[in-house]
Amino acid sequence: MELPTPNTIIEGDCLEVMRRWPDACVDHCIADPPFNISAGGGRKGKRGLGWAFSSHVTMEETWDRFSKDDFFRFNVAWLTEVCRVVKPNGNLLVFGTFHSIYQLGFILQNILDRRVLNSIVWFKPNAQPNITARTLTESTEQIVWAVNNSAAEAKGWTFNYWDAKEMAGGKQMRNLWEIPYTPASERTFGKHPSQKPLALLERLALIATKPGDLLLDPFAGAGTLALAAEKHDRRWLLIESNPEYVEITRRRLAAVKD
Repeated sequence: MELPTPNTIIEGDCLEVMRRWPDACVDHCIADPPFNISAGGGRKGKRGLGWAFSSHVTMEETWDRFSKDDFFRFNVAWLTEVCRVVKPNGNLLVFGTFHSIYQLGFILQNILDRRVLNSIVWFKPNAQPNITARTLTESTEQIVWAVNNSAAEAKGWTFNYWDAKEMAGGKQMRNLWEIPYTPASERTFGKHPSQKPLALLERLALIATKPGDLLLDPFAGAGTLALAAEKHDRRWLLIESNPEYVEITRRRLAAVKD
């Protein structure tokens, strides 16, 4: 077992990397895992997310493509490792779309016996148009907020209530957050198909962690959590399997530090 070095990005498979770490070595986890959108939801002849009136495919990434059974096993495996390496009563904040969020919540609550505190709904007022012209326009993602302990034992988790109230203009912060989709200014060093806006990760860090805490993202993508952590005196730890995204993260961090 080896302690992870704070403020580093590790290129590799998150399961292999986390299995090298000791128990309870990070404070919190904020994760944006694969949604299994590229698999097409198991529909016959369907690949990725495509537009109804063109051949363009919006989302067709190999890292986001699983069979149904493999996807479930994968989610159980990485969440189990996260619960092992995060300290007891640390926060677990996990992103998902309707393709995955119900499964993730079930695993956390029913299989891993973690206490679920909230489901945060991120509303994107500038979300892209409906890509099938057969359903309502999807303009939200959800974040399951759980405590790394059982419902009976969970206690003392971090919630910076007064900071949240200040950010909400003096009122209690609601669980519906209207934050625009990632702007072009945050994509100057390259694009990730599910990159989150910095404002969203900043809010999560500010209300659910403390200065000096070590925050883990096992699916780093474009590294937005690291930028939010750097900005607000938190430490960070990223894992990313795609070398292209690792390079984007390094460029973004270098630009901030210059």
